[in-house]
Amino acid sequence: MESIKELYRIGIGPSSSHTMGPRRAAEIFRGRYPSAAAYRVKLYGSLAATGRGHLTDAAIKSIFNPESLELVWKPEKTLPLHPNGMRFEALTADGKTFGRWEVYSVGGGALRDEGSLPVPKCVYTTKSMREILEHCKHTGQALWEYVEENEGPEVWDYLHEVWRVMQTAIERGLHAEGVLPGGLGVARKSWAFYRKANLSGPVLQRAGLVSAYALAVSEENASGGEIVTAPTCGSCGVVPAVLRHLHEVLNCSEDSILRALATAGLIGDIAKHNASISGAEVGCQGEVGVACAMAAGAAAQLLGGTVRQIEYAAEMGLEHHLGLTCDPVNGLVQIPCIERNAFAAARALAAADYALFTDGSHRISFDDVVSVMRETGHALPSLYRETSEGGLAIAYQRRRNKKLAAASQPVPPPSEPPATNGG
Repeated sequence: MESIKELYRIGIGPSSSHTMGPRRAAEIFRGRYPSAAAYRVKLYGSLAATGRGHLTDAAIKSIFNPESLELVWKPEKTLPLHPNGMRFEALTADGKTFGRWEVYSVGGGALRDEGSLPVPKCVYTTKSMREILEHCKHTGQALWEYVEENEGPEVWDYLHEVWRVMQTAIERGLHAEGVLPGGLGVARKSWAFYRKANLSGPVLQRAGLVSAYALAVSEENASGGEIVTAPTCGSCGVVPAVLRHLHEVLNCSEDSILRALATAGLIGDIAKHNASISGAEVGCQGEVGVACAMAAGAAAQLLGGTVRQIEYAAEMGLEHHLGLTCDPVNGLVQIPCIERNAFAAARALAAADYALFTDGSHRISFDDVVSVMRETGHALPSLYRETSEGGLAIAYQRRRNKKLAAASQPVPPPSEPPATNGG
């Protein structure tokens, strides 16, 4: 498996697969063909279907001169390796193609092609949670110690920066107000949740604060702010919200938070390696579901759980998101994405609490759930995998069309009052 540094990427939202990945691909291609007179970029599948809402075009235009760039949208066609396919072409002054590159944005900001890109170095010899648990059983290590053993001590400097960016995104989000860009008229809610939570009693305060933190990061992502993929932009609010809340409640050290981030990264890595974290490939279960598993495992560790209890919490976090569709309204990372981050953060804490009430024994393993997530995702019709062609996206569009149709109907003239005989 790859380093967790490949999972936790610091970047600009709103989408790791539709914004961060294409921007990086554009940078690579322009670097290969800097003398091209013009460029043509063809977007396929999910990238074309929801690219405008995810600001894919803006990300690519930020790298090329817009006057020398032609963007072609092909939502009806997919390239062989992944639903998020791109074809870059370098053109001469007379319009002839002299350079071409097919590349895929496979989730979390990562790119894949048929051989020209360097393959990320594998730093873990294990590929499953079962193997890792066996290793920890024999060595007595905690999961975060296993991460340090494989990644090296320099991983802590990286995770320190990850935690800094996560906290900064929370603070920006908590103090921002107004409507999010994109045209849906979605107002920021994190600041209101935060204020109301601080005025509430202890029962409501936990739910309110966790939601406020998750909303803060997700709203920052939706407005194009700097966030950390955990494991994606669309699910970036879950892990920071849970860690921020427990940091405050437990008054734990930053070292404890960084160790929890390491454990969460390992959990996300297993899901990424054995299934997918791409909404276009397996639906939102691969994004918010995996984020919930990561946060649940991190929470269980911070609350004093054993390795088995941590694995159980992660298993429940993902299990209870199986089948979750990715159907963003208008292709924007807003409805239902932002609320899902808040609910997943609450569910992660519930999973950790549940696991800690047990001895960690259970019948379905985390590896089993990851395998089922992959199978379920591949069985989902494409309209439920980040194309905005079904589910909530279509329900919203139908309701909007009905309102527009009703508004366009002519208003009947007022009826004449009935005649009277006078008096």
